[in-house]
Amino acid sequence: MKRKIGLFGGSFDPIHHGHLMLAELCRESLQLDQVRFLVANISPLKTNQKTASNRDRIEMVKLAIGGNPYFELDTREIDRGGVSYTLDSVRSIQEELLRKDEAQTELFLLMGADVLKDIAKWHQPKQLFQLITPCVISRGGFGEPAWEHLQPFMSADRLSAAQRLQVAAPQIDISSTHLRTRVRKGQSIRYQVPPSVSAYILAQSLYQESTEPNSKSE
Repeated sequence: MKRKIGLFGGSFDPIHHGHLMLAELCRESLQLDQVRFLVANISPLKTNQKTASNRDRIEMVKLAIGGNPYFELDTREIDRGGVSYTLDSVRSIQEELLRKDEAQTELFLLMGADVLKDIAKWHQPKQLFQLITPCVISRGGFGEPAWEHLQPFMSADRLSAAQRLQVAAPQIDISSTHLRTRVRKGQSIRYQVPPSVSAYILAQSLYQESTEPNSKSE
């Protein structure tokens, strides 16, 4: 049987329960064998927003996904350095699977519906969606995904197939930006991130005034 892997990319600065819930909903809906958390080195559309170091973001993801046998950390974008382009990561993963004689593995890109409006700004989106199928997460309160933004970059058949994969999710009003602000103000982030992540943030004094922006070593 063909294996199915979902790729979930982001800065994860910090990772939170919203990320984990969406990843699990996609895993269950698509019956994925694995979800890889691709930690971005520098996100192309968020070049000035990274605040915790690469090491810290990796450690937080490790803590958050530990114990889930379907979740895996993937650091190739940080290892590669520079701006993190999804197309480069997908090609790299396909090469890895080919070496393992798993070339028939099907790849899915897990993405929020709110991301669709910026697809035209992505690096070579047409080439990207020839290699990987988008799995769009529609969150309650945000309306239906604007599929028309994908039309220039996918055939009608592939777009139709992607639409059938749409995953419905509850509205999750948690954002990494909001969490960083709460930490900076000395406010609680309990129940918004896993306890292990909260403890790590406290122990490492992350997101304090003295550590923003980009003052911690990589």
